[in-house]
Amino acid sequence: MGINVLIVGSGGREHAIAWKLAQSSKLKKLWAIPGNTGIDNYAETVDIQETDIDTICKFVEDKAIDLTIIGPEIPLAAGITDMLTYQGFRVVGPTKAAAQLETSKSFAKKIMRENNIPTAHSETFTDATLAKEYVNQLDSLVVIKADGLAAGKGVTVCDNLEEAETAIKKILIEKAYGDAGKKILVEERMFGRETSAHAFTDGINVKHMPFSCDHKPVYDNNLGPNTGGMGVYSPPTWLTEEIKKDIEQNITERAIKSMAQNETPYTGILYPGLMLTETGPRVVEFNARFGDPETEVLLPKLETDLLEIFDAIGDKRLSEVKVEWNDNASVGVILASGGYPDSYEIGKPIHGLENIDSNVQIFMSGVMSDDNDNLYTAGGRVLCVVASGTSIDEARELAYSNVNRISFEGMHYRTDIGSVL
Repeated sequence: MGINVLIVGSGGREHAIAWKLAQSSKLKKLWAIPGNTGIDNYAETVDIQETDIDTICKFVEDKAIDLTIIGPEIPLAAGITDMLTYQGFRVVGPTKAAAQLETSKSFAKKIMRENNIPTAHSETFTDATLAKEYVNQLDSLVVIKADGLAAGKGVTVCDNLEEAETAIKKILIEKAYGDAGKKILVEERMFGRETSAHAFTDGINVKHMPFSCDHKPVYDNNLGPNTGGMGVYSPPTWLTEEIKKDIEQNITERAIKSMAQNETPYTGILYPGLMLTETGPRVVEFNARFGDPETEVLLPKLETDLLEIFDAIGDKRLSEVKVEWNDNASVGVILASGGYPDSYEIGKPIHGLENIDSNVQIFMSGVMSDDNDNLYTAGGRVLCVVASGTSIDEARELAYSNVNRISFEGMHYRTDIGSVL
């Protein structure tokens, strides 16, 4: 008796999840909505929009899906978990109310404030004049954030007062992010190294994943505008065991316990993005799902059957599963379209994938294929090249030696993933 599984999503994260699930002896059949060219190798992809919740629910019923895995945040924000659960289906992903940890920064701040979870001080505004007056009274630098989901673009880290006022105007007056910017947070700017702490949870039990570090700015040396992520490495060797334990207990586990007490129990994957400040680790933001590209680097380290973990989350018996990881270092490098993160062209032929080493994973996000299986660019972030080794340096060297075999018009990537520690 195998398990019928559906993945909702279409990125490199979902490609990595499909790749890992396909290795499970528990798997009967795997579908993906809408999926992508890479996922086609492991699952039957179905042309339904990931936001078309009614149609997805009908599909789950028709195909007798045993377990649905929600990849991106948009369907979570729209309540896909609530709808499927109401109809009696098992889902890995938080409810709409619980997903507010990511979808509403003011909600997340309230939970953190009330439960002594360390984060930056902030104030919430809906009025641009009041927000500007507040910023003018401060002695410190600030970060301006749209309250809702803005595809990773609603945050401005300000170096001066003028930049703060411009960001306030852009969000509240010009409405650059629509409804996501009805409210803004004016937050004190924190300084320090950043890391990500992923964890599986069934709402009660928590199984932590290895720590990882994402490189968000588009150019080497962390220069240029932020992106969805240009690459990631794991583990951060500079993170002490003491700090890891502090983050796991006083941030991740406390947040999950707090959500249960708030009557918005949280299940699925939770990952706080953190900054190690002079006063210790503090939360930059919560994410209500696997990170992308973090997933592409974390899952090659997982020794336990991923479907066994997801199945246990669906049944609220995660405590029964021993989740194990290998000790390898992993590095993932994103290959992006020319112009990304601003406007870019698609439809550029991709060359060289046939030359990739067998011990290197290529996860696809912005890729499409023609009838002859030729591959073309179809998004901003196109591919993630992932390599493992006994050290970050060894993994980096293997990743970049394979990156150099791939080409498409306008391709750009950071050359320092894993070296800017």
